[in-house]
Amino acid sequence: MAIILQHFLKDFETILLGDKDWNFIPEIMFRTLVMYLIVLFSLRILGKRGVKQLSVFELVVIISLGSAAGDPMFYEEVGILSALAVFMVVVLAYKTTSYFVGKSKKVEKLLEGSCTYLIEDGVFSIENFKKETLAQDEFFSELRLKSVSHLGQVKLAIIETSGSISVFYYKDEDVKMGLPILPSLFCEKTKLILDTGIYACSFCGKTEKLNVGTSFCKVCEKDEWIKAIDEKRIA
Repeated sequence: MAIILQHFLKDFETILLGDKDWNFIPEIMFRTLVMYLIVLFSLRILGKRGVKQLSVFELVVIISLGSAAGDPMFYEEVGILSALAVFMVVVLAYKTTSYFVGKSKKVEKLLEGSCTYLIEDGVFSIENFKKETLAQDEFFSELRLKSVSHLGQVKLAIIETSGSISVFYYKDEDVKMGLPILPSLFCEKTKLILDTGIYACSFCGKTEKLNVGTSFCKVCEKDEWIKAIDEKRIA
């Protein structure tokens, strides 16, 4: 029984410490504190930008810094100076890249991409939307967070290089019939029109006056429709 207990305690200690002993714990704490300060200093050099404002190459920088910071915290064989050298190279590369991005529009477009119009005059820009990885449900969610209930309220919607979405609205008096994006209304899409009225294509948002029966959209040639609405936006 004592042998079993001894083996259990030894295994439990291995689970807690791995192949290290208790003396390495204070060193880990010290390493973590040092790397924490180095990360803070490096991010201060990179500048003040939120996560949603980061470009692709800036995300690469953040990931690189995180990887370089993690290893010295708990790997005894990885020295802090080695990580510091990585940080210096990454930060210098970032600063150099930022310089060329600021000097050349071609470099800026190559590294950061360009903004894309997703909605123009209350209708999806289908070709532009296909270029983005943004799903329709995700896009609708972003619009609803901005108090948009249908596309007729939106004059322009642009996805920025950072991935954030900028929305420009129609004035209340200029709001037109548009595709509802509220879940309770959007799920009512149908191929069979039962009442004559203004309907919006569920795929591209184009509105048309339809008679009873079935009809294909003149823009995207899809055949699913939702009764359009023109309510004003509540800010």
